[in-house]
Amino acid sequence: MRHSFRLHALAACLALAFSAHAADKATSIPAQAVTAATELRDRAMNDNTGYEFVTGLTTEVGPRVAGSAADARGVAWTVAKFKAMGFDKVYTEKVSYPLWQRRSEHAEIVAPFPQPLALTALGYSAGTPKGGLTAEVVGFDDLEAFKKADPATIKGKIVYVSTHMQPQKDGHDYGMGSATRTRGPVLAAKMGAAAFLLRSAGTDAHSRTPHTGVTGFEDPKDAIPAAALSLPDADQLERVLKEGKPVTLKLDLDVGFAGTYEGANVIAEVTGRKYPEQVVAIGGHLDSWDLGTGAIDDGAGVAIAAAAAKLIKDMPQRPDRTIRVIAFANEEMGLWGGRAYAEAHAKDVAKFQLGTESDFGAGRIWRMTASVKPEARGAIEQIAKVVAPIGVTYDATKPGGGGSDLSQMHAKGMAALSLTQDGTDYFDYHHTANDTLDKIDPKALAQNVAVYAAFAYMAAQAKGDFGSAPGAFAKDGAHD
Repeated sequence: MRHSFRLHALAACLALAFSAHAADKATSIPAQAVTAATELRDRAMNDNTGYEFVTGLTTEVGPRVAGSAADARGVAWTVAKFKAMGFDKVYTEKVSYPLWQRRSEHAEIVAPFPQPLALTALGYSAGTPKGGLTAEVVGFDDLEAFKKADPATIKGKIVYVSTHMQPQKDGHDYGMGSATRTRGPVLAAKMGAAAFLLRSAGTDAHSRTPHTGVTGFEDPKDAIPAAALSLPDADQLERVLKEGKPVTLKLDLDVGFAGTYEGANVIAEVTGRKYPEQVVAIGGHLDSWDLGTGAIDDGAGVAIAAAAAKLIKDMPQRPDRTIRVIAFANEEMGLWGGRAYAEAHAKDVAKFQLGTESDFGAGRIWRMTASVKPEARGAIEQIAKVVAPIGVTYDATKPGGGGSDLSQMHAKGMAALSLTQDGTDYFDYHHTANDTLDKIDPKALAQNVAVYAAFAYMAAQAKGDFGSAPGAFAKDGAHD
């Protein structure tokens, strides 16, 4: 009896010791930092820094297609702006990538019902021969139907593939649309097609503004002409095809590769006072497509990150860890800036406390997810409680991916959040001429800044880390 009692007592002591050890390992955010983050959140909700930033970028620089003169002006503008905002460090890191250029684009139905069509060339598309390309069109309801096609029916023809995205708060239909845009042209080229067209990966069913975007071509020698029709023009082509008569289309794209370009990621820092080598990474991508002014994609993302860091910088005391803002180069044509950054900094991934990028417009953030070590879940819940009053719900069942470019650092092992914006109307404007400043609601943008400022500050002040280590989140896969 006494022996049994002693065993139970020993077991209880061991359990208490284990519990205390687990508590010691758990990451937490001090009460003082939570209070400061709450005040920071409220200040950000009434701050206009983010909107002023994106207004300046889209007005003074405009569209910033990768490798263009405007892209270079955008880099110079952002360096100057970061310095004017008073960041402790401002610098650039080189990024090299293929230079692709758009000069002109035109399409028309030649027969049986002659008429022009509104379209735009896709990134990494080949140009058509001088004078254009005229060929018969063969149409498919979706990518899966095209995959089953007999190559003999494709050779020498213009392939058209339809895709019908619906508006979604989390934008998940873009997975279908982007797959058609990236994989469709590659498959068409392998089957011997003369060119490829798709119904734009967008949701603006009543607008004749086509959506551009990159294809999956990796070698210029493999590329064929590829373009996207506006949704009404795609619907028109489908009606003509349903007439049952051979449909001939002329495509004239003056586009193509022009060597290699050296651009840059632009980086600003608020230096940490205790652990300056440890980093909370936030950002957006600086490049845009050339049709609009790159306001929601992704001037807003850079503005959100910069404004959040500026608010933290202006606090009475510097954060414990460094806040790093990264304006990435050439996300649009293949995550070139994100990939270059990850390769350059992979060796230091354990020093990245937590990170995420804004690249889904400027709608209000409504959901937060996280990929962190189990012992840091309590700290994530503390962050969730601070951002909940401004409309953000924490979903503990889903992983965080870090956003488009920072997904590359997450793949190396960086702990990451995903802060999902309301994208219900995002794909009405995404990659079109309608991506302009008027689509941004200043109050919604301020809410984004508030979320980023609160989370970044709390992560910087945390007692403990969030689990970043080489290969730490390999099981998560891609999320963004």
